[in-house]
This record gives sequence, C-alpha cells and structure tokens, in this order.
Amino acid sequence: MDKSWMQSDRRSKAYKFGVEAFLNFAVENLLTTTHIRCPCVKCVNLKLFGVGIIRDHVYFNGIDQSYKNWTFHGEPWEATTNGSRNVEEDDGHSRYSFVSEEIDMDDNDFGDFGSDPYEFANVIGDGDQPVYPGCRKYTKLSALVKLYNLKAKHGMSDVCFTELLILQGDLLPEGNTIPTSMYEAKKTLCPLGLSYEKMHACPNDCILYRKEYEDSTNCPTCGISRWKEGKDSILKEGVPAKVVWYFPPIPRFKRMFQSHETAKSLTWHAARKSIDGQMSHPADSPSWKLLDDKWPEFGNEPRNLRLALSSDGFNPHSSLSSRYSCWPVILVTYNLPPWLCMKRKFMMLTLLISGPKQPGNDIDVYLEPLIDDLKSLWVVLLNNV
Repeated sequence: MDKSWMQSDRRSKAYKFGVEAFLNFAVENLLTTTHIRCPCVKCVNLKLFGVGIIRDHVYFNGIDQSYKNWTFHGEPWEATTNGSRNVEEDDGHSRYSFVSEEIDMDDNDFGDFGSDPYEFANVIGDGDQPVYPGCRKYTKLSALVKLYNLKAKHGMSDVCFTELLILQGDLLPEGNTIPTSMYEAKKTLCPLGLSYEKMHACPNDCILYRKEYEDSTNCPTCGISRWKEGKDSILKEGVPAKVVWYFPPIPRFKRMFQSHETAKSLTWHAARKSIDGQMSHPADSPSWKLLDDKWPEFGNEPRNLRLALSSDGFNPHSSLSSRYSCWPVILVTYNLPPWLCMKRKFMMLTLLISGPKQPGNDIDVYLEPLIDDLKSLWVVLLNNV
C-alpha cells in the first residue's frame, strides 16, 4: 500500500485520500469501527477510539510518520534483525505496550531479565501467535497477560489460577495456545519481568540494612530492633519491622535502548529546534544549558540520559480513616519528546517505601541504592570520555 501520503501536507488531496485508505484498511483487518488504535503524533497508538475521532486526530495532530509498518492495524509484522540482533519496533514504544497499559504485574512471580538484554526478543513468537486458530483479537501473550491481571487484581492463588487456565483451555476451540498450569504461564511471562531487591529498614528511618549493616539486628543509630514486635510484645525474628522495595533502573535503561525507535526518541531533544523562543521542553530551560556548560563531555553526547526524581505519598487502603502512607519514588526521562516523557510506560518506579508514616526529610536514606546505581553510570561515563 502506498504510504507516501504520510509526508504530504495535511491540506492536500493526497493526504485526505491516504487517511481514508488507511481507515478502510484498519476496519477491514480489525473488523471493528469503535476500538482502533489512533496513530496520530499525540496518541502514538496508545489509545483506542472510533473511526470518526481517529480521522479528526490524524487531521488536526498529524499522523506519526515513524509508524511505517501498520502492525496495530492489521499489516503483517516483520522483524528486521541485524548482526547484533536489534529488534525493530514501529511506533516509538514497545510492541507489547499493552503489558504496561493493562497490568501492574506482581514481580514476585517474575525472573531477572537483566542478565540477557536480548532475551525479550524471544517473546515475539508468543506475541504473534493467535490464542486459537483464526482468532484476530488476542494473541497467546496478550490473552495470558489479561488473565494474569485478573490473578493479581483479585489475589488468586497459584492453584486457583491453574484451574482457571485449564477451564479456559477447555472452553476455547481445539488448537488453542493457553498454558495449562501456572508453571507454564510463568515461563511465558518471565522475560517481561524485571528484578527487584527487598531491603529491610529501620522503623525510625535511620538506616537501610545493607552493606556494612546487612547482618545487624539492631539499628546502630537509635538501637531499635530490626524485627517486628508482635501484639504480645515479643519480637518476631525474621519478620522485618519495615521494608523498602528497590527496582534497579539500569536493566530498564537497557530495554529502552534495545528498541530502535525508543532509542531514536531519546535523542529527540538534540535534533529539535525551538523556533518560537518559548520553553516547550526541559531542553529549553536554563538548568539544562547550565548542565551542558558545566560538564561539556556529558552534554556533547545526546544519548546521555537526563533524569528527574519525583515522590509523593498515598494511602493504599480504601479506608479514608487510615493514616497509613506508602511512598513511591518515580524516575522520569526528560530526553524523550513531551508527548512521551510523561507517559506511564516511561515513568519508572524505582523505590516503594512502606509505611505507616511518611519518611519526611529522611527519604535520603531510602534513596541510597538508587543514587549508588546512578553514580556507577556517571563513573562509567567519565571513564569513557
């Protein structure tokens, strides 16, 4: 199909005819007019709309010109693999973005992906394989992700989930690819997961029990026990009084650069030019320019990541009378274009600090593992200059 219209002026007849041909192509292949991914530059195939809204978006916002292979609209997907096994992606975000949209996965059930940065390519076969012969709506991977979402949302046990998989396989036509056990499901979903570290912390926010304090049983600052105290005032040895979960960002940075289009978007800030003199991106700010002037060896490489930290407390319980406060620490990548950098899939959860009270000024104690990792990246950068 001719796609040259994507570069045409939006007021031209070529663009108009191209949009209509694209919409007809999508409807014929997806067999729906109400749930189609919008390929405009703002939605970038992350949102589902009807044909009329998509037509308006493509005219007003323009179509994403990097979306050259219409995989989300019925065109067969073709992986381009070179000597380094670089996996091509079509629209500036992972082909499996439905994972981050549909599910908040429980990392307890996932393995460590960071040991092999190319392992994620192995799920491509499951992503292309229909859940049963002739199915056009779900693949094996997307169906399994949705089922796992139900498990995590409703707290199903592994036994219950296994029985659900068996029943689902019996209900679907012959030749379906639904796994028959939790073990098989884990093997399929394992490459999608990222490792995390569970660390014990002092209830008074004095220290993390790591490095020189890893084997300590009492806080060296305030002297309080590391272990939780039961209702009978007896310490439950082995049960930590406070826990923090750390999600290392380095393996996720590797994933970002593994995607051809996402890696290209990470240098967007260097290729753009501000023509109106207004600050439309952090790259236009004085702080960005000050960083370039202070460390020119860092600023000269557009692939170097500019990161921002954000944190706020929330009550994980439905009861408004509870004062329990849990604090996530989010890492944002400012290299990306404005329409991508604040998308949920690019906002990395790096720390989850348990309650019951806010850490306040002592939050720096919990940031130690994150700062250590970021420092290691900085040292590697300086050594390579």
